[in-house]
Amino acid sequence: MNDQVHPAVVFVDDEEAMRRSVKQWLELADHSVTTYPDGESALRGFDPADTDVLIADLKMPGIGGLELLDRVLAADGDLPVILVTAHGDVDAAVAAMKRGAYDFVEKPFEPEQLVERIARAAEKRELVRENRRLREQLSDTQSLESRLIGNSKPMGELRTQIAEIAGTRANVLILGETGTGKEIVARCLHDLGPSAEHPFVPVNCGAIPEHLFEGEFFGYEPGAFTGARDRRVGYFAHAGRGTIFLDEVISLPLLQQVKILRVLDEGRVTPLGSNKEIAVHARVLSASNLDPQPEVDAGNFRQDLHFRLNTLVLRVPPLRARGDDVCLLFEHFVRAAETKFGREAPDIGRADLAALREHDWPGNVRELRNVADRFLFSKDGGTGRLQRIISGPNDQSADGVPASDGGKLADKVQAFERQSIEAALKRHRGNMADVIDELGLPRRTLNDKMIRYGLNRRAYR
Repeated sequence: MNDQVHPAVVFVDDEEAMRRSVKQWLELADHSVTTYPDGESALRGFDPADTDVLIADLKMPGIGGLELLDRVLAADGDLPVILVTAHGDVDAAVAAMKRGAYDFVEKPFEPEQLVERIARAAEKRELVRENRRLREQLSDTQSLESRLIGNSKPMGELRTQIAEIAGTRANVLILGETGTGKEIVARCLHDLGPSAEHPFVPVNCGAIPEHLFEGEFFGYEPGAFTGARDRRVGYFAHAGRGTIFLDEVISLPLLQQVKILRVLDEGRVTPLGSNKEIAVHARVLSASNLDPQPEVDAGNFRQDLHFRLNTLVLRVPPLRARGDDVCLLFEHFVRAAETKFGREAPDIGRADLAALREHDWPGNVRELRNVADRFLFSKDGGTGRLQRIISGPNDQSADGVPASDGGKLADKVQAFERQSIEAALKRHRGNMADVIDELGLPRRTLNDKMIRYGLNRRAYR
């Protein structure tokens, strides 16, 4: 909850002096306070939806604290209710907690004691409200709001652009850093467009070996080459009148770019081992985590292919530019992880939300989802828990080697690998050729590892 939010408190007590004193205390603490002399007037007067915390005396004429608790929770089961009990009345406090009270405070109490309990209850209330808003967004599984979650201006503009161009069959180039959700954007364009009833075929251009390229994209007939025992339908033919999504299209070698360009120009493919041409009707969506223009200027990407792919351009904002969307998405990923792994997550506290907002998220939404999964299994609590999880893979000992504090060998190897790649990127300021030379890795292998660890070379230029 934002520190500037002032809790709206309802206080119910039949003693006028107590109502006056509590109202004065809480207003000095920047709380908005409404008081009622009894349960009947409170039920008639206050709206649970506009209330952060309800505080009520347990012993009142007419509708007492326990009955008020029951009736309020029947209307809004998530509203925190704090009951005021007589000193030493343990049985009453236990009964109140069993019936759903958030907390209790004994008379006489200090103002600071009450303010502290209200702060905790109001924080929980705000988190519940955020969760409610999220569930409302997800109620329509086909809506853009449920698939591209976020209330920030950049995400609102992106959803508007998608809605405007999804109905066309124009080729679209989707630009965004690694982990921002470019494939989700492509699927939204497909599902909301005229090709929705036809296949959506995603292709990772950086993961296809050069010697398999034509067979994968264009297909082949039995006997076309050694080992080709069965007929294979290529990506373009499989897409039919649907959509083919060329992910990381900038990673295509020049020779393969020529072949893709020919397909787009001629609208047909010829499978290996066949003389029969197949018409291509698929809409082409492509994506890149790099701006293609510098690659075109450097001669690494064909300008004519660039022109064919970028009839329209969509830019997916990085997570660091989306403000409090990070908290909304984190809550969503934590709830999804609870369902997936069948266990309950720890409570998300104020310090956790602050850690989410302060982190730069170089791996974007993909990194956030990973942190949410790890948060579900976190055993340590207290202030700074989420901060430790976020920075965990980068924790190092004094000699620069990942700290050895137990854990699986595979996790330690991955932490060391990520650290080594990141260090090389920093040393060479994102120059991939120099990084490849230093680490002795094939370009595709390095690309895959950078995607896995949420590393983007532009961050080190």
